[in-house]
Amino acid sequence: MDETRGNSGLERPGQPGTAPALEASLELDSDGSRIAQARHLAAAFLTEVKDRYGIPVVAATVEIAQLVVSELVTNARKYAPGPALLHLRITGPILEVELWDSNPVAPASKAPDPTRVGQHGLEIVAAFARTVTVERTAGGKRITAGVPLTPATA
Repeated sequence: MDETRGNSGLERPGQPGTAPALEASLELDSDGSRIAQARHLAAAFLTEVKDRYGIPVVAATVEIAQLVVSELVTNARKYAPGPALLHLRITGPILEVELWDSNPVAPASKAPDPTRVGQHGLEIVAAFARTVTVERTAGGKRITAGVPLTPATA
């Protein structure tokens, strides 16, 4: 797995005496087989954050994070021709799920339609995330979904 992680399992950049930045990344190629690895990374990351650093993470959050990651990675594989990068970061009571891909076109939610097959990914992400932002970047875009770690922060 192409995870970007430090010796303790999570990157902890910053100066001594500052709170560690808890984050993990996974490079994704144009092959859709990495979706399961991305879901596993989300679960392992949140488990380590809870067990090692004592940050409250409820079980439902792990499932929600895996769903959000799965939807974002699936859409990147479906609509972006090149590589992508999944980055997870704890920011206070929020898990930030960032996905960079090579398609500069921003996704758009469609009007609700129970007969539509597919194209519900952004709707699903928006339903579970506190915030969803899309930014154009050099060579593509970055989608960031902020998922509360506990229901109390929702």
